[in-house]
Amino acid sequence: MRGLRSTIALLAVLGGLFAYIYFVTWKQPASDTGPKLNRVFAALEADKVEEIKVRSESGETTTLRKSDGVWQVASPIATKADESAASSLAADLSTMEVARVIDENPADLKEYGLDAPRFQVDFKAEGDTAYRSVLFGQPSPTGADVFAKRGDEKRVFLLSSYQQTAFNKSTFDLRDKTLLTVDRAKVDGLEIRAAGRTTVQVAREGTNWNMTRPYEIRADSGAVEGLIGRLQTAAMRSSVTENASAADLKKYGFDRPSAELNLMLGSARATLVLGGKTSENTYYARDTSKPAVVTVDASLLDEFKKGANEYRRKDLFEFRAYSADRIEIARDGGTVVFEKVKSQEQTTPDKWRRISPNAGEVDTMKMELFLAKIENTRASSFVDTIAKTGLDKPYMTVYAKFADVPSVVKEERVTFGRVGEDTFARRPGEPGAAKVGTSELDDTLKALDDVSK
Repeated sequence: MRGLRSTIALLAVLGGLFAYIYFVTWKQPASDTGPKLNRVFAALEADKVEEIKVRSESGETTTLRKSDGVWQVASPIATKADESAASSLAADLSTMEVARVIDENPADLKEYGLDAPRFQVDFKAEGDTAYRSVLFGQPSPTGADVFAKRGDEKRVFLLSSYQQTAFNKSTFDLRDKTLLTVDRAKVDGLEIRAAGRTTVQVAREGTNWNMTRPYEIRADSGAVEGLIGRLQTAAMRSSVTENASAADLKKYGFDRPSAELNLMLGSARATLVLGGKTSENTYYARDTSKPAVVTVDASLLDEFKKGANEYRRKDLFEFRAYSADRIEIARDGGTVVFEKVKSQEQTTPDKWRRISPNAGEVDTMKMELFLAKIENTRASSFVDTIAKTGLDKPYMTVYAKFADVPSVVKEERVTFGRVGEDTFARRPGEPGAAKVGTSELDDTLKALDDVSK
């Protein structure tokens, strides 16, 4: 039996080989001495292509047109095209090369699968009055190539098989998949709602972001800008319907949305709503300014479900070494005070002086090290209450007077408490407390000791 199976397998391999020889070699004209590469559409320039029509293997036909240098989907829907995908089609048409001519005058296109092509691409370039086209038939016996022909020629030739992937595109493949158009420079506010979570609102103030709900506190600009950036790059996974009815919206869970995001752009607003979950672990989504419903990655919902503390500013101090004028540290029943002494010469750096308890000059490098450590103190997380944080009897308080811009003097105060191995901090007027790294703060205290002597 083993010998019989081996024989059958060998015959199958030989059959494929003979088929390849038949199509690729025996069908060649006697004068053909080997494969010759030449472009299917000689002299075609990609940037001159103005319209492309793709009839995919599924039977779907998509028409792309270029307007003012930008590709648009003209049918079966009217929307922006995926500029990269459309430009790639034009480029591939201009560089498409014949791997080998199989038959100059085929008697029957059926043997190549070209009597009813699997898919077809038509296009017009600048100056064309009629479409030019390329038809794709069956893969070659080896699968390395595909049979093809131009619409205005009889000859059948082989194209490299990767051309099947390049041109066999659906409307969704060719459309712009941007979920929500966001001009981040114009975004001045965000409102984030998620089922079962507290609504979060943030607003831009100059170059900074502030949280306005559920607390009125400083916001983490990096976290807010990160969310806006995520929205800029968010893409739809699939298109569900281009014109959802009221029944559709309920069917897809928009009557009880999983999340809602409002972007404020001056007096305008853009809203993205996530509906129910699909069977493919994605979520239905819609831009409320459009009637379409699409799907998005489930990870986008995770972004919207972040709590208010995720958007709180993590830096405990606003001052920076260059802007600070006075620093006071109260601990162990005493207070150490430092003041900056402004230099009278532009070429001479400012110096720091210890005012109390023992007045004297401060080593510049040691003071800079201490300031760098204290200004970089950050929260690793937040707790909602100061209970069991030691802040009712703080072991240290840091006061700073500084000026970000000349003549605008600011003050800030941060208190620190400890419970066991945990360290907490709080700014007046801010809810709860921040948890900070105990070892990092201990390093800061060592640096403080070096400049307090």
